[in-house]
Amino acid sequence: MTTIPASMALNAYARAAGMGGNAQTPQPGNAGQANGGFGEILKQTLSDTVNVSKASEMQMAAVTGGTGGNIVDVVTAVAEAESALQTVVTVRDKVITAYQEIMRMPI
Repeated sequence: MTTIPASMALNAYARAAGMGGNAQTPQPGNAGQANGGFGEILKQTLSDTVNVSKASEMQMAAVTGGTGGNIVDVVTAVAEAESALQTVVTVRDKVITAYQEIMRMPI
């Protein structure tokens, strides 16, 4: 089961919150990482979502194949994958809405 560490989520939130200003505050645990902005956060989130989905598929395959596993773990993994996918879809919808708003702005 793959989970996103709380420190990574807090760092992503802090970077996203600081995007409006010019000052970027260094985040603990981010030493050595380049600040890639929104695109890098989005790429990492999509990668994490794919990994969570793959983990849930492996759990389902283990239970249905009879090689072991627990049905509770499968249900939990599928719920996590569904939650991650819903989050990605919501972010996508918000980005599309923001883009449409920008395109409607008069020049």
